[in-house]
Amino acid sequence: MIKASLQVRFLDLSITNKEDREDLKEVLERCMDHGQFVMGQEISNLEKNLAEYVGRDYCVTVSSGTDAVYLALKGIDIKQGDEVITTPLSWIATANAIKMTGAKPVFCDINQDLNLDPNSIEKVISKNTKALLTVDYTGNMADYEQIIKIANKYKIKLIEDGSQAFGAKYDGRKCGSFGVVSAISHNPMKIFGGLGEIGSVFTNDQEIANKIQILRYNGTVNKEFLKYPSLNFRADSLNAAFLQSRLKNLPKKLNRRSEIAKRYTENLKNYCLTPTETKNSQRVFYTYTIQIEDRDGLSKYLAENNIETKIQHPLLMSEQEPYADCKTYTKKASQIIKKVLCLPIYEGLSDDQVDYVIEKVINYQKSFT
Repeated sequence: MIKASLQVRFLDLSITNKEDREDLKEVLERCMDHGQFVMGQEISNLEKNLAEYVGRDYCVTVSSGTDAVYLALKGIDIKQGDEVITTPLSWIATANAIKMTGAKPVFCDINQDLNLDPNSIEKVISKNTKALLTVDYTGNMADYEQIIKIANKYKIKLIEDGSQAFGAKYDGRKCGSFGVVSAISHNPMKIFGGLGEIGSVFTNDQEIANKIQILRYNGTVNKEFLKYPSLNFRADSLNAAFLQSRLKNLPKKLNRRSEIAKRYTENLKNYCLTPTETKNSQRVFYTYTIQIEDRDGLSKYLAENNIETKIQHPLLMSEQEPYADCKTYTKKASQIIKKVLCLPIYEGLSDDQVDYVIEKVINYQKSFT
């Protein structure tokens, strides 16, 4: 038992490690020396290394994860009148990216693992369906064996949003390597995050990569000749350099989060539904999301004991007012969303803090028996 009350934040993004701080200071010094703060050499260096890490031919960095999803859609010519099938359980940026292309999001169901249910996809396919957008939710890879079969059967283009699962694997392949094109967010909250907004898009198709490179620079070729009307989606050199510096520490971060998750699961599996892993995959832990009947009661109790939790997300995207008229098949999702609760999981947590969370969750559950 933890004798004294502890404070456990849900996520702490402060950089306290001396070595990490010095590395980032050196990055800043280099960028200040050369002064190329937009589209500098750091951009191409990062793109090369990320493409190699993921196992893709091309990587294009962009200004945010939301922009990465939007440009992935634009890169495969999603437009007005098209429908894009996706999960209802994600942050609203997923549906918004679809909507901003002029297309309409269509919401299928999820499984207990919180990922898109392949068996629900065919229920919402129509003659207007042009793409399928998966989200590797909480760090767990979607069931790509089944999803790819369906996409191929109906000639639907597959887009992977791997923002929450960067570093995970499915059938030996890295997150970001599935579908025609993949989109990743690297904002500070992500496991592999920078010090501001930045995203990346991956593909093996040179034509798609070239189009996204043009779209990110106001739709111009050589900064002068307009090919596609677009906006500014460029990543800045400084954040790209920060990411490059942090890439070497990614395995250590993933391992520590896995250690914490294992500790949670071993102790909590008899008290709530703990996270699972898709068959043939190796997940990461962007969040540690449990499912529990009295979610709100537990969240309140943990807050009273100085443990911060999050509900991701209190509303399905299909329940948001602007998407009320969209086609939906979300029977399971509507029930599951009432039970999800994210416990603190980041590499800076101490074992004592983890044990304190475990103790309080068990105490609350035992109070009902």
